[in-house]
Amino acid sequence: MALKPMTQLPRAMLIDMDETILSAYGRPDIAWNNVAREFAGEFAPLSSQQVAAAIVESGRKFWARAGAEWRLKLGEARHVVVRDGFATLAAAHQTTLSMDLATRLANRFTAYREEEMFVFPGAHDAIDALKAHGVKLALVTNGAAESQRAKVERFALTHRFDHIQIEGEHGFGKPDERAYLHAMQALGVTAPETWMIGDNLEWEVEAPQRLGIYAIWIDVHGEGLPAGSAIRPDRIIRSLTELLPVERG
Repeated sequence: MALKPMTQLPRAMLIDMDETILSAYGRPDIAWNNVAREFAGEFAPLSSQQVAAAIVESGRKFWARAGAEWRLKLGEARHVVVRDGFATLAAAHQTTLSMDLATRLANRFTAYREEEMFVFPGAHDAIDALKAHGVKLALVTNGAAESQRAKVERFALTHRFDHIQIEGEHGFGKPDERAYLHAMQALGVTAPETWMIGDNLEWEVEAPQRLGIYAIWIDVHGEGLPAGSAIRPDRIIRSLTELLPVERG
């Protein structure tokens, strides 16, 4: 796929947080399998793999139809997802798993995600280098105010950005145009002077492109664009370090 060349840094960058700077919510199938194995003894006669697969499919269906308000209550959403997954298993296997187990499993998944979260290698250094090059930086993230602000503090992001914009604190998030327009206004830049970087094709590529923002998709696992995707990023990277200009000797 031919992508637009971009050899100079822009005046500003709007950077997503989860799955762009932090490994936070990616690979739900792996996470659910790991958590389900901890409860394997309570699933009999079902296997932990069967339970995890049902929950993953339940989550896929849930988020395909969920409204934006659910991004602000992830914990509650996980309880719904697990209960729906258990209902599917009951219908298919005539085996009933308790709602107490569903609650404990959903809560453990939330705790597991917190435990496993980390900053992608090189992300801090890349952000610091971009700032040193004079690029104005805004962190633009969806999600609840308390949980997202806690991540900003926990992973030392506050001082690295000129503007931090959390959906739950501002009342709007991506792909609402206000999310991008407000961030650019806060930085004092226009769309042609701005890049957007993130992992969500709709939120960080399609929507900002409509405003004239140069949109970069980060594909940290190197999986490539989904088959049949009509969304075309201006550039694809696997790490924020790729945004840095190449030093020529």
